[in-house]
Amino acid sequence: MTQEQLATAAGVSRPIVSLIERGRVEETCVRTARQIAAILGVSVTLNARWRGAEMAKLLDEAHSTLVGSVVERLTAAAWTVRPEHTFSIWGERGSIDVLAWQPTRRTLLAVECKTKLPDLQDVLSTMDRKRRLAREIAKLEGWDPAFIGSVLVVPDQKWARNAVRRSGAAFDAALPARTVEVRRWLDSPSADLRGIWFLANDGGANARRGSRGQMRAHPHYGTNSGRPARQEPAV
Repeated sequence: MTQEQLATAAGVSRPIVSLIERGRVEETCVRTARQIAAILGVSVTLNARWRGAEMAKLLDEAHSTLVGSVVERLTAAAWTVRPEHTFSIWGERGSIDVLAWQPTRRTLLAVECKTKLPDLQDVLSTMDRKRRLAREIAKLEGWDPAFIGSVLVVPDQKWARNAVRRSGAAFDAALPARTVEVRRWLDSPSADLRGIWFLANDGGANARRGSRGQMRAHPHYGTNSGRPARQEPAV
């Protein structure tokens, strides 16, 4: 096909076809490129990527922030906390994001923090393995637990709730408790617990501390917006 024929068939101008033919696709829009490609029987896929090393660093920072939030809340609730606790039991090695001990109730808690959920089976099998080894891990710390808790902590964000909802049956079977029940249990554990804790963002420098170590974040509005600042409930 000539440039003119292709342009007519795609409903675009000939100079646009010429730009793409010369490799200057960035000077057109995606829709136009797809229109032209469709005439030629070619599919166009947009694959957005970010710099790999910087993305890994960002994910590490997000994970560290989530772990820090868990440590802060558990410490405020009188738990003894061991962040990033490593173990080696019967040849099985690993680490627990947050290992915590409630001496009054003789309760052990193993927390798995996730800033993304790409592999459900891996998450559940990892948590099951750590729960199975929990009593032996506790013994190495000199603890004799009456109760054991296994909690998956994820940010209280739409993607996390959607991911849990999509795999609802699996999560309900493996980790049946949810945020409200988990928080009650943290205050007064009286049985074993397996659950998911959707943890609200602390809000960084724009947050203020409320009662019981909770944080409340206030979104910023422009000075001329005419809207008052809203207070989001902390989790």
